[in-house]
Amino acid sequence: MEQDKIFLEYVVKALVDNPNDVKIDRNVDEMGVLITLTVNPADMGKLIGRMGNTAKALRTLLRVIGMKNNSRVNLKINEPEGSTRPAPMSSSPTMKTVDEAMDELKGI
Repeated sequence: MEQDKIFLEYVVKALVDNPNDVKIDRNVDEMGVLITLTVNPADMGKLIGRMGNTAKALRTLLRVIGMKNNSRVNLKINEPEGSTRPAPMSSSPTMKTVDEAMDELKGI
């Protein structure tokens, strides 16, 4: 049954501005179903939604469809080439340790 893929394609194409760029791959293995979604980079914001709420809702609905069909469904959203998403926070050269900051405040 590919009801999960059909459902996702219908919903995503309704959300985005470039429905012809929507690509969905569905793989089944011993872990369950993995659906990989690729959209036009300009549509990523619409797909993810504020604070990731749209993507979370899509994942929840896919899990419900999976439960109905006795399978575990996961959604992976491919990040487009040249994405401008900020990198995860890491210790940058401008970041100080607590001791360095305290020393600076004390005027040492």
